Amino acid sequence: MDISAKMVSELRERSGAPLMDCKRALVASNAGVTTEAALMDAAFDYLRKAGLKSADKRAGRATAQGRVCVKLGADAKSGAMVSLGCETDFVAATDQFIGLLSELTDLALAKNPDNVESFGGAMLPSRKATVGDALKEFISKSGENTQVVAIARFENPAGRVGSYVHFNQKVGALISLSTTASADKTDAFLKQLGMHIASSKPTALSRDEIAADLVEREKAVYRESEDMKGKPPEKVEMILKGKLEKFYGGIVLNEQPWVHDDKITVKTAVEKALGAGSKIDRFALQQLG
Repeated sequence: MDISAKMVSELRERSGAPLMDCKRALVASNAGVTTEAALMDAAFDYLRKAGLKSADKRAGRATAQGRVCVKLGADAKSGAMVSLGCETDFVAATDQFIGLLSELTDLALAKNPDNVESFGGAMLPSRKATVGDALKEFISKSGENTQVVAIARFENPAGRVGSYVHFNQKVGALISLSTTASADKTDAFLKQLGMHIASSKPTALSRDEIAADLVEREKAVYRESEDMKGKPPEKVEMILKGKLEKFYGGIVLNEQPWVHDDKITVKTAVEKALGAGSKIDRFALQQLG
């Protein structure tokens, strides 16, 4: 069957592949087909297979760029946050990348995946493909390794879920907070809290979430420091206690100084703004780059 320039152009529009790749696909598929429609379908499948193979080769490339997206349920009782990484900010800024990330975040909100690995097998209804296959198709078109870096999803029937995404869309926070305060008041505070998390970058909500070996390593560093030499044991322990308090205050969200008033902790700020008994249940921080 003769391959026309029109067929090459139509295949390019359908697949997004370069013109020369489309022509090669049509030539390679031009055997055993009897209609133009059949040839176009065969060439499209040829390009898809080639693209998936190419995507597998790119899987090891670094994905330091990308975007963070958050979607909240209509009643703000649930929310999901997804980080999608790629190789360059150029690709991250494209409508295709942003559209894919939006679909992935909608899916995470609806399906509550256990982890990034299981999320790869979830079906994207709009694309009639799994997340993993949709990513491979995007990689084949963009030429960049593109992967889901992190997922978080919270649900809080007794409170509200809020979020904050920095203007560069590379840092985001998702928070679940229990309170009896009004929705408007809670949502306004949640935005402030999200800004605090994005800025102060806590790694735990409370002390008991910090691994014991990390605490012991901190103690060892302090004990062996120059300013501890020659001091009596009781003095060392007193100094050590103070340094650990400062350590916890740096990484534990509830104990961090509140960015809007560093004379109080975040935990105190929550109750001061929303009333006694109000508390943070969970939080997630995601950052790219």
